[in-house]
Amino acid sequence: MHEYHGLDAVLYDQLYGGGEEDVDFYTELATESGGPVLELACGTGRITLPVARAGIEIVGLDLSTDMLAIAREKLGAAAQDVRSRVHLVQGDMRDVDLGQRFRLIMIPFRAFLHLLTPEDEHKALRAIHRHLVPGGCLALNIFDPRLDLIAAHGGPLGSAIMRFGDALTHPETGNRILAYSTRRYDPERQLVDEYRVFEEIDGEGRVVDKHYAPLTLRYIYRYEMQYLLERCGFEIEALWGDWQRGPFRYGGEQIWLVRRPTDEVRDA
Repeated sequence: MHEYHGLDAVLYDQLYGGGEEDVDFYTELATESGGPVLELACGTGRITLPVARAGIEIVGLDLSTDMLAIAREKLGAAAQDVRSRVHLVQGDMRDVDLGQRFRLIMIPFRAFLHLLTPEDEHKALRAIHRHLVPGGCLALNIFDPRLDLIAAHGGPLGSAIMRFGDALTHPETGNRILAYSTRRYDPERQLVDEYRVFEEIDGEGRVVDKHYAPLTLRYIYRYEMQYLLERCGFEIEALWGDWQRGPFRYGGEQIWLVRRPTDEVRDA
């Protein structure tokens, strides 16, 4: 699994913190559940804190110490009632054992794709199943693979390096940071390897530092995901294609809501 650390973690909110649709979506699901909620791969608390502000108790788990440090810093600046609803834990979703069950478990922002083998996906889903109350729900989103993109970036060299995102600001030096990435798909193993470069530019336009951050994800097709969820004991509640709970569309987003059956005698 990929672990964000160093500058990669520090820049995370600048790169990905602008969108609010998924925050509203997961916060609404958490409110509907009544809590408690477990968020896997909670990162910097981008969704964790809004859920707590909505009055819901939430446990946030992440593998990265650097991401959790940022989340704890944010939490320390929050109101006391918000702080009292949040518990942050370092751990791996593949073997998590919290000794607690939840009404909702969520894996936002495609974090499930950090699991790079079917065995790891199965382990994580079984652990999630054990942590849900009967009738409790799992919500997660992943991208739906597009064959044209896979074909275009499937060669040995992948894609040319390209700028992505807006200009960023280094949190310590205040210098401008430009982000670049290149991407290569491996259709045999269903992996996408992304190699990102962050260039720090000083006030005179000179590159004073570079940070390299590889990232690998395993993409999952719609019916493969459905079979995996059902194989691990879940009932499919819904598959949506957008944050307004619209229908699934090829090449967009897979937003899954699945449920642990209420009539189970024991953990599978």
